[in-house]
Amino acid sequence: MDAVYLYNKYGQPISYDLWRHLCHLVDWVIENWEQPDEGIWEVRGGRRHFVYSKVMCWVALDRALRLADKRSFPADRERWLRVRDAIYEQIMSDGWNRDRHAFVQSYGSATLDASNLIMPLVFFLSPTDPRMLRTLDATMRELVSDSLVYRYNPSESPDGLTGEEGTFSMCTFWLVEALTRAGRIDEARLIFEKMLTYANHLGLFAEQIGPRGEALGNFPQAFTHIALISAAYNLDRALGAGR
Repeated sequence: MDAVYLYNKYGQPISYDLWRHLCHLVDWVIENWEQPDEGIWEVRGGRRHFVYSKVMCWVALDRALRLADKRSFPADRERWLRVRDAIYEQIMSDGWNRDRHAFVQSYGSATLDASNLIMPLVFFLSPTDPRMLRTLDATMRELVSDSLVYRYNPSESPDGLTGEEGTFSMCTFWLVEALTRAGRIDEARLIFEKMLTYANHLGLFAEQIGPRGEALGNFPQAFTHIALISAAYNLDRALGAGR
């Protein structure tokens, strides 16, 4: 839904038939957002109420509402708005751990998850919201090793996977963008420039980076490069504003 919204804004206006199809997807989200799932990382530890998944459900409804208003499309605005706001309030209540002072991986857990760095990137929260800044600081303390970001701590939240976990390249670029949007430009630039050294001779990145700097997982990974482009664009714009 976010991609469609951006395409309609910067590409070409979408058709009515596509909009009707999207309405069916939105209705599916409304009917299923309260279900637990495996989350973005597809962990094998059982279904839970992952915060990232709830945020994405909020994004789907938020972009549908924006698109409906932008194009004056027919929509069940009252229902969509009510559910969108219900998702938001639930995330702020159940996804926030008062003891950790941070958003956590899933409702009722105390485990941090780097996927929550997406919150300011999709305009769920202000990048300088105190809750986001605390989550950002906690992530940097516990999930960052020499500027590289781990998705989560498997010892705290067993994922049912074997092998050694590397740092996740997409999450490192999300950290760069979250820091940039929070106005912490020097930190963002340092992490970004260090991350660039892990690309291969063609400038391509793997899904993960191992403890010896080796490429792990899918290669090249599209998600990583989307995050790279977004981080680079926003960091460059912030640096240009400071010149």
